[in-house]
Amino acid sequence: MPLKQFFNCRILRDHQIIDEHLWVRDGKIIDPEKIFFEEKCTPDVKIDCGGLIIAPGFIDIQINGGYGVDFSHNIDTIEEAVNLVASKIIENGITSFCPTIVTSPIPVYRSILPKIKRTPGGSHGASVLGIHVEGPFISPEKKGAHPPHCIRDFSKGFDCVELAYGSFENISIVTLAPELQNSMEVIKKLVEKNIVVSLGHSVADLNKGEEACRNGATVITHLFNAMLGFHHRDPGLVGLLTSEKIPQPVYYGLISDGIHTHPAAVRVAYKSHPDGAVLVTDAIAALGLTDGQYHLGQLDVEVKGEKAMIAGTDILCGSTSNLNQCVQKFHKYTKCPKAFALEAASLHPAKVLGIEKIKGTLDFGADADLIFVNDDLRVQSTWIAGEKVYPNF
Repeated sequence: MPLKQFFNCRILRDHQIIDEHLWVRDGKIIDPEKIFFEEKCTPDVKIDCGGLIIAPGFIDIQINGGYGVDFSHNIDTIEEAVNLVASKIIENGITSFCPTIVTSPIPVYRSILPKIKRTPGGSHGASVLGIHVEGPFISPEKKGAHPPHCIRDFSKGFDCVELAYGSFENISIVTLAPELQNSMEVIKKLVEKNIVVSLGHSVADLNKGEEACRNGATVITHLFNAMLGFHHRDPGLVGLLTSEKIPQPVYYGLISDGIHTHPAAVRVAYKSHPDGAVLVTDAIAALGLTDGQYHLGQLDVEVKGEKAMIAGTDILCGSTSNLNQCVQKFHKYTKCPKAFALEAASLHPAKVLGIEKIKGTLDFGADADLIFVNDDLRVQSTWIAGEKVYPNF
């Protein structure tokens, strides 16, 4: 494989944007000192970056679909649906993602979960890092856009989870409500299977959230949405951002589209616990398309302007924004450093999944999944394993 030198660029490394070249070989970022002092060779390919910023590729750990397909609805063509989205989201700087399945009937899980496999990215599109299963073990009171007749409980403990999902092989994240009976047993067993547990669609108080974190939960699903509102006597799951009774700081998904989360609420979360911020889209089938009628799992969805609602209601049901837009708005709302805004969509989600040594970073030895962005943080090009995949000319 050729040795590539990216020059005339600024790179994001160690939480700051610095003037430095980037070296890539065999799809990995390499240490130039070895090139200079050990191999004593010159680059095979030199790439002029035009003064742009090179950052790690974005990672979306909650995306329901896009470009006309929904991962919980297009059951018979699920592989094609995932491939389509993977091929399109690279234009938004996403190099890896977790296809998300919302609360569904058991036959849907049994059909879909075995078919969405972890796959490396390339010219065909972004990497699949495993499935995010959002439900069906959630609170009926905070169901959001999840169909109530499909919601289930843990009345028989972990047996209920095995019955619903069938196989855990392709699952990376499970969102559940920690107040459900037997949830702590379930959380422990999911963590034993190396599955990330996220808390959401819940009426849990802070004590229950802290108990869930002590049993292995590490994330909050789309903070502020589908959970109890912050109250000064019991802040609910939001209180986990500053809790001193959990073994490690919690991460929280944040939909910074300006619709799901008010800019002031984005600032509250950022100022309370900045390192936990994980930008997600929660995008639906309308991503990349126009107003109209769509599906989200079992439900019909109507999109007008930037808002997606369950048809005939005023219930929000996912976003139509892409992750690059969310990064730009997060930076605008919080006035955070540009490096931080970029890491909130790359390094932070990689940490959630425990892959921060190989994804979400430009450290030596990491996968060369890169994006070029301008000073407005707008994606100009996307690279996977050191190869340019967008634009394709």
